[in-house]
Amino acid sequence: MGVGRDLRRAGRHGDLAARTSTELIRDASGTVREARTAALVPHATTGSVADLPHTNAAEAPDAVVLRRRGSDGTWRPVTAAAFAAEVTAVAKGLVAAGLEPGGRVAVMSRTRYEWTVLDFAIWSAGGRSVPVYATSSAEQIDWIVRDSGAAYVVTETDDNAATVAEATARHPTPPRVWRIDAGALADLTALGRGIPDEEIAERRAALTPATVATVCYTSGTTGRPKGCVLTHANLHAEAANTVELLHPVFQAVTGQTASTLLFLPLAHVLGRALQIACLMARIEIGHFPSVKPDELRPALKEFRPTFLVGVPYLFEKIHDTGRATAEKLGRGASFDRAHRVAVRFGEAYLRRFLGTGKGPGPGLYAAWALYDLLVYRRIRRELGGRMRYAISGGSPLERDLSLFFLAAGIVVYEGYGLTETTAAATIVPPLGPRPGTVGLPVPGTAVRIADDGEVLVKGPVVFGGYWNNPAATGEVLDDGWFATGDLGSLDQDGYLTITGRKKDLIITTGGKNVSPAVLEDRLRSRPPVGQCVVVGDRRPFVAALITLDPDAVAHWLAVHKLPAGTPMSEVVADPRMRAAVQRAVDHANRAVSRAESIRAFALLPDEFTEANGLLTPSLKVRRHEVGVRYARQIEELYGA
Repeated sequence: MGVGRDLRRAGRHGDLAARTSTELIRDASGTVREARTAALVPHATTGSVADLPHTNAAEAPDAVVLRRRGSDGTWRPVTAAAFAAEVTAVAKGLVAAGLEPGGRVAVMSRTRYEWTVLDFAIWSAGGRSVPVYATSSAEQIDWIVRDSGAAYVVTETDDNAATVAEATARHPTPPRVWRIDAGALADLTALGRGIPDEEIAERRAALTPATVATVCYTSGTTGRPKGCVLTHANLHAEAANTVELLHPVFQAVTGQTASTLLFLPLAHVLGRALQIACLMARIEIGHFPSVKPDELRPALKEFRPTFLVGVPYLFEKIHDTGRATAEKLGRGASFDRAHRVAVRFGEAYLRRFLGTGKGPGPGLYAAWALYDLLVYRRIRRELGGRMRYAISGGSPLERDLSLFFLAAGIVVYEGYGLTETTAAATIVPPLGPRPGTVGLPVPGTAVRIADDGEVLVKGPVVFGGYWNNPAATGEVLDDGWFATGDLGSLDQDGYLTITGRKKDLIITTGGKNVSPAVLEDRLRSRPPVGQCVVVGDRRPFVAALITLDPDAVAHWLAVHKLPAGTPMSEVVADPRMRAAVQRAVDHANRAVSRAESIRAFALLPDEFTEANGLLTPSLKVRRHEVGVRYARQIEELYGA
């Protein structure tokens, strides 16, 4: 078993685990209220992350740092020297176009190689990048470009460029726009041919750790997006400490040369922190523009990464697709047994690794071996065949799902963070797996639980404030501590568990405090549920609005021999579908008390999407908008 071998090897690498130490601070009752992990990498005192391509080119010019996918599906290597040269050429074009040190350049594109070139080119020219989701509306672009003062925008497509033109038509000076699909990088390279290399070297040399690197706008779940100001020091602290924590361990344990396929949106800070970390460690990166599992799986088989950084949705869909495939073959019950065996096996294996139990017995080993042949190896094959570990963030991953992947040979480590913390503030350490938690503070970071349960974060990864918004900054920063708005707890070893959002807390008329996140995360992990919103504030009981996953609906229709074009209004009214959703609700309710459980639900015929304004670009539900749009359905749940 791959995981068994890796965990056994891990047990022999105590020296790597001993590199980090976490100090715990307890209150009078012995409850852990604060955890502080010592930094693995000193604070940067000179330079910037703009130096990375050039440092790599000087130290290892022939090292392959990226792979670029051609139109024929092949992945062509990009050496450190070639990447640095391209970054310099594009930076010279930006200078020739008039970019001044400190100037802002917005980039509106899906994840692709050119995005990475542009990011480092903007920094090398002394500028500040402003990421914009490729799906952003004209209203959102208008605000981000106007608020950030971006004088230049690089878009991916003609449609993106048209949206930018519409959004900025009334600006006093509309930004200059280039299109990647129309040869933006080639045009910038040609424009900058008259700029000497020394100009770029001088601009880079003028950057310091305290220089602003990027202004990243939040997804705006609770109002207008705010621009998070992140410095080169923030980005360095995040990337350098996570690389130093994870990379030596994974190399020693797996014996593999690390590589990853980056598919998270680069407009999101997690994707950009990941690419900086990979370039810092010279881990090969490929880019893919979609997070949709059906589109991503072929690319994973082509690229064959050794690790991934994703969101729970990806792992849930891979699991659900495996079950749907088994059902089509008449083996749905067998897949369910494989899932139960995996959870038991993963639990037992973890107990032995952590020294709290004996591990799997002969019977459980035999059951695992059978289902490894029938199920688990197919899961590994779907992910490229070489993947041994993954990092999941964005929202909690259900514990049973984490154990399923563990038994399938892939250890999933969870992390937690926000744009304001430059991505991860906590992460499960590689030699201390603990499914169900989001880990210990990233080295150099401290996490504190306030009296009301709010999670506070302090350290070099914490941003300096919101762009043009000192009032909002003052609301969340106090003596260096950032108030995340999330609720959580620290266990006796300092591992953090997130229990919900402070603003989302539901208080029923019976006085019961309910965190909807626990219920929603478990609901979404079970087909046929797509998205959901738990309601019940100032109501007599907890209820839920639930949408159906389109793939799960298609599968359900096929299993029940119903026409593929059956209207959704009929699907949601079908008692068999409601029974299937009730099973998912029952699964969610098992995690909470009777008073916190979902007593009623409404099945919605629509989806929550970015297009209809109910999802943010980072796939978070806009709870207020959902409540307004489905106010009638909510009232009906309570008999009004």
